[in-house]
Amino acid sequence: MNALDLARWQFGITTVYHFIFVPLTIGLSILVAGMQTAWHVKKKPAYLRMTKFFGKLLLINFAIGVVTGIVQEFQFGMNWSDYSRFVGDVFGAPLAMEGLLAFFLESTFLGLWIFGWDKLSPRLHLATIWLAAIGTNVSAYFILAANSWMQHPVGYRINPETRRAELTSIWKVLTNSTALITYPHVIFGAFITGGMFLIGVSAWHLARRRDAEVFRPALRLGLVVSLLAAIGVTVSGDIQARVMTEQQPMKMAAAEALYETSGPASFSLFTIGSLDGGSELWSVRVPHLLSFMATADPDGTVEGINDVQRQYEQLYGPGSYKPVIPVTYWSFRLMIGFGLLATLLALGGLWLTRRGRFPAGRWFPRMAVAAIALPFLANSMGWIFTEMGRQPWVVAGVLQTRDGVSPTVGSASVITSLTVFTLLYAALAVVAGTLMVRYARQGPPPEDQTPRDDEPMPAFSY
Repeated sequence: MNALDLARWQFGITTVYHFIFVPLTIGLSILVAGMQTAWHVKKKPAYLRMTKFFGKLLLINFAIGVVTGIVQEFQFGMNWSDYSRFVGDVFGAPLAMEGLLAFFLESTFLGLWIFGWDKLSPRLHLATIWLAAIGTNVSAYFILAANSWMQHPVGYRINPETRRAELTSIWKVLTNSTALITYPHVIFGAFITGGMFLIGVSAWHLARRRDAEVFRPALRLGLVVSLLAAIGVTVSGDIQARVMTEQQPMKMAAAEALYETSGPASFSLFTIGSLDGGSELWSVRVPHLLSFMATADPDGTVEGINDVQRQYEQLYGPGSYKPVIPVTYWSFRLMIGFGLLATLLALGGLWLTRRGRFPAGRWFPRMAVAAIALPFLANSMGWIFTEMGRQPWVVAGVLQTRDGVSPTVGSASVITSLTVFTLLYAALAVVAGTLMVRYARQGPPPEDQTPRDDEPMPAFSY
């Protein structure tokens, strides 16, 4: 493997690993803020215990996410210096805004929330968690705006003298149509992640008949949020597919491994074919579905890989503009499949827990705990499809991935850092998993540590 392949593997591993923590932070921060708001309004001790319990898990997840995210910034300058030099004026703007504005807001008020339980007034302390949660969601938008520019570059020009991309309109970058639809899709996915986390942890404790006054409302909250967010993911994903078809027709064709232009085009639920994706031996298909996903018309025409390849050759010159078809094909289906399973569990859970019920036996708690992984897998598969489907471009239609790698960094250097970071991340995964499981099993603080209405706000014990 050359330095380019190794650098891609390293950035892919770093990004997928980092994004494991991101959606849980985004979704859970809003849910914890809602829990504290419920306690502030109703003064029920169970809501305060719920806030402290899930707030502690949020902080563990947030800390690991910050550590893993910092490494990505260094890789831009070390492994991808030609990319950074070419697009730094454009790509750096939303990232700078994220760091100076959103992350500052997020980290500052999260710190005030952690240490201000017995120092701030109840209203002011409640405001800190909401500001931290808002900062987390705003931070996500700036990062998605930067990534969306790579998918659909706008608001820039190429300087013919320096041969670098220069920003002409930050407004166009921030209001990129790709960003405007990607953001709600990601946020809804984050709410499913946070909701399924509540479901799994709460079901585990309820099966052991622990703290029902805390975990029964938490379970119902998780089920409702997950189901509503699943509807949002479906609607936003449907719109996103049409935007993707218009802006990146090769990616849409690769999602179905559709080699020849078809109208109407079916969607295959499962396919057996050659390893290179070039031929199909057997498949299960839904007629007209791909046409509807791509064009909103069940009889619409969807361009095939071969036709798009010929168009790109005329625009950009000789070469292959096809992504790795098996990766795009299966990551797209796994994204949908994992999300659908999470939706079905939320829908079934709402029915089974209606009117204060809880299913007898251990089958539902076991399914609920296992289902915590479903949105994480769906999110990861979605990003793998998004980034791999853009290949061979690092900036669609502007800069190919092979032209963005650092020219002076050799394979030995990259494989050394790749090995070190992979082992380090494996160790961090063990630490993060151990902490999350330990504190999740520990349960909320006892009720005698929560205040009465006339008592001051208690300190947050760690």
